[in-house]
Amino acid sequence: MEEFWNKLEEYRRQEKALEWEGTFRDYLAVATADQRVAEHAHARIYRMIVAAGVDEENGVRHYRFFEGELFGLGRALERLVEEYFHSASRRLDVRKRILLLMGPVSGGKSTLVQLLKRGLERFSRTPEGAIYAIRDCPMHEEPLHLVPPLLRPELEERHGLKIEGSLCPSCRLMLEERYGGRIEEVPVRRIFLSEEERIGIGTFTPSDPKSQDIADLTGSVDFATIGEYGSESDPRAYRFDGELNKANRGIMEFQEMLKLDEKFLWNLLSLSQEGNFKAGRFALISADEMIVAHTNEAEYRSFIANRRNEALHSRIIVMPIPYNLRVSDEVRIYEKLIRQSDLVDVHIAPYALRTAAIFSVLSRLKESKKQGVDLLKKMRLYDGEELPEYKEKDVAELEAEVEGEGMDGVDPRYVINRISAALVRSDARCINALDVLRSLKEGLDQHPSITREERDRLLNFIAMARKEYDEMAKREVQRAFVYSYEESMRTLLNNYLDNVEAYCNWQKVRDPITGEEQNPDEQLMRSIEEQIGVSENQKKSFREEILIRLSTYARKGKNFDYRSHERLREAIEKKLFADLKDVVKITTSTKTPDEQQLKKVNEVVARLVAEQGYCATCANELLRYTGSLLNR
Repeated sequence: MEEFWNKLEEYRRQEKALEWEGTFRDYLAVATADQRVAEHAHARIYRMIVAAGVDEENGVRHYRFFEGELFGLGRALERLVEEYFHSASRRLDVRKRILLLMGPVSGGKSTLVQLLKRGLERFSRTPEGAIYAIRDCPMHEEPLHLVPPLLRPELEERHGLKIEGSLCPSCRLMLEERYGGRIEEVPVRRIFLSEEERIGIGTFTPSDPKSQDIADLTGSVDFATIGEYGSESDPRAYRFDGELNKANRGIMEFQEMLKLDEKFLWNLLSLSQEGNFKAGRFALISADEMIVAHTNEAEYRSFIANRRNEALHSRIIVMPIPYNLRVSDEVRIYEKLIRQSDLVDVHIAPYALRTAAIFSVLSRLKESKKQGVDLLKKMRLYDGEELPEYKEKDVAELEAEVEGEGMDGVDPRYVINRISAALVRSDARCINALDVLRSLKEGLDQHPSITREERDRLLNFIAMARKEYDEMAKREVQRAFVYSYEESMRTLLNNYLDNVEAYCNWQKVRDPITGEEQNPDEQLMRSIEEQIGVSENQKKSFREEILIRLSTYARKGKNFDYRSHERLREAIEKKLFADLKDVVKITTSTKTPDEQQLKKVNEVVARLVAEQGYCATCANELLRYTGSLLNR
């Protein structure tokens, strides 16, 4: 407990060290030394994103800012950052547009906005993200607004300080009454953006149009003070506490914006285009804030179809946020959602989430026009799997050929809900892929909004995911059994390498039993290479590749084993498994195993638990299930 109190004291010291207060004269010295403190909201958000780091892979920029929360949205996020934030940061006209994130439910729209909000809160507490405001201003106003318009060009020319906007009514009154127009004496302090404290971050949610007041956005008259100040146009008789007031200097989120009543939407016209809005009996009030909204595709289409909304159409930039289409990233989404739930103490067998992810991704893909590319191949290519007959440009063509791919299909929350249902129903401490698929199927039966055609389509994807899992299950058991015959695997590998070396060097190979020299064993080599689809035309280049790898290892004094070449390892495993298939079939499916079979099963289970992430329960279930597959 003492450690906690020490950390609390350290936290308080750090908070105190972040504070800064001075006059406008002091602030102007800070701003001329570092113009970043006076940049507009869009530029600050872009700099925040880039400051976290940028990587480039396969021609796509990946922004580390979004890592750990958003998966499989690389291209969508690149477009968002480059086409919107980057352009807006350079004061291009894009910053005068409302950013509308459009996509299906559970696609990551709200998560993306939350990341921006939380990121701004953290960034404003760093030296690079420091923000200053006029003290006691209800809108946390940029202090440079104190500079008279006639003097602003000189500051811009000499110090690069571009000043946009004017003082809010409250600060204008304060400057005249309290400081007699002496702007250099006006107090300025450092502020820290916070949604909870309503500093620089605002959120607006539509409710009943009959009861919701425009004051929620723009503030309202304080009727209790009108008698004291005599007029509704006196700033002291007005509460500048609307969401647009409080979001100044940061970000304003409109949840389900297109559900808003029209009178609310019209307020966004001048805010987006001119950077100001109308409140009470005052002149237009300046506001520097990025406006972001999110909606689904159906509501957006309805909004566009309404001709009364045409004025807003040109004020909106739509960024599609589709579902993830990569199986590996879908698994990461499920893992994140599970970490946030109460399922963390439940063991989920390997490939259970992957099997569910295959089902989800298949439901989101659209048929390709390319001959020979079915949904499974498309899924594998999108996931980065290398298929011999396809190249990177083919994947790019697949992504470009279908408009709107990923905008519908099964959402991640449905899968997590069905995993939860499987756990509750069975009260188990471990669930496997078959449990998940069964629960997914039952969920479709209970879903009233799914049409018969859609249900049949999804059932087909469940069947496809089951077949994929069958292959994964057989590979798991194959690998576990093969490693139990490790000596046999080494012997097979060395035999193959001897023959490959002799083949590539046009030499004879010595028979290990008779000692006689003979031609390389073509049948042996092909029986291994065919396991991974190496064709007759490809065998020479494949063998030469192996020989080069073997020589490289020898030159570096390293041992070449079955793990030294991924494709060869897979081929050796499959070949040995094929040779042992009858042994595996008998061992895994017999109801009364003998002592030798039981020993082998226990060895395989121990390997699955120790190295593959299984528990004893799901490892034994895997063996039983694989045995039934091999006996079909």
